[in-house]
Amino acid sequence: MDSREHRVGGLSFLIALLAVALCMRSAITGVGPLLGTLREQLGLSPTSAGLLSSLPLLLFAACAPVARLARNHGTERMLLLALAALLAGLLLRSEGHVPTLFVGTLVLAGGIAVANILLPILVKQHFPAGIPAITSAYATMIGVSAAVGSGLAAPLARWLPGGWRGSLCSWAVPVVVALVVWFPHTRHDLHVTSVADTSHARLPWSSPLAWQVTGYMGLQSMVFYVTVAWYPTMLQDAGLTVEASGWLLTLYQVAALGGGLAMPILIRGSADQRFLAASTGLLSAVGTLGMLLAPSWGFLWMVLLGLGTGPALILALSFMGLRATGPRSAGSLSLMAQSLGYLLASVGPVSFGAIHELSGGWLWPMLMLAIAAVAMVGCGLGAGRAIRV
Repeated sequence: MDSREHRVGGLSFLIALLAVALCMRSAITGVGPLLGTLREQLGLSPTSAGLLSSLPLLLFAACAPVARLARNHGTERMLLLALAALLAGLLLRSEGHVPTLFVGTLVLAGGIAVANILLPILVKQHFPAGIPAITSAYATMIGVSAAVGSGLAAPLARWLPGGWRGSLCSWAVPVVVALVVWFPHTRHDLHVTSVADTSHARLPWSSPLAWQVTGYMGLQSMVFYVTVAWYPTMLQDAGLTVEASGWLLTLYQVAALGGGLAMPILIRGSADQRFLAASTGLLSAVGTLGMLLAPSWGFLWMVLLGLGTGPALILALSFMGLRATGPRSAGSLSLMAQSLGYLLASVGPVSFGAIHELSGGWLWPMLMLAIAAVAMVGCGLGAGRAIRV
């Protein structure tokens, strides 16, 4: 293959990769603006609605070890299966009954969880000289997917046949496109990954630093997923329309995306990230308390929340490499932080809903979330130190 064919093939692969990334969050963020409607039409309690929002995080935690399987199987074909699971889950979830709502969510979340793990591996395989740029590109597409899902969920429920069912089902369209453009890249021999072998590397259970990285990862994910799951319902209780609450959630996603894009530049400027980590937690705490005390200023609090949680995700993922001594150490730290971190985060949406149901209001669940944001500051001050596990 000459250099021109190689460039064309690389561009084709990149386009397919970005198409995959573009359908990895809308299936999740498109639920929050419709949660009130789902509760009303399907008779879901707040606790059940919170569990529905927690299921993707539980799958993210359970699927974290998939990176080990990717060493011996074709990563491209594994991603194709993940997309197929995402499509099947989306169709099943929109069937219209409570059992299929939950089972479909489990299936699609499993597909997204596997794709989460495989995308960085594929970037390392195919673009070893451009990892920061390609990672930033696909992370941007994931952010766009999240924002579009939040903003269009309610309008699509109004425009499409079937209401909320049509809205949830509509996210299958970009998945079909991704399957079509990705399939040609699975026809070659199995592409064995070059990730470090962590199959025998022990997880750093005894390291306080590893636990601080894990805590920061879990708490920032908790704040993010509670926000996308429950804030639209809370804003609707404060008098906003379903559409307006969805667009405020989109504003939050856009702020998170913009803040996240700036974080790699800030990280490169210093070996110590304590100030950055503490700032993300403080912004998240201020945004949470502001939303509780003055919901009419929701646009401001959503921007502050986005500027907190968006950069926090980039920082949490960066800590897995920055705080490690080498590839094996990074693999072990990543496995610990993602599996236990997402397990911790999964407690957030269901606890938020349960506390709301028990208390009959938003005060206590919002205080719980503010405490999580403050704890994020503490973990960030530990994880941001210029030391290694």
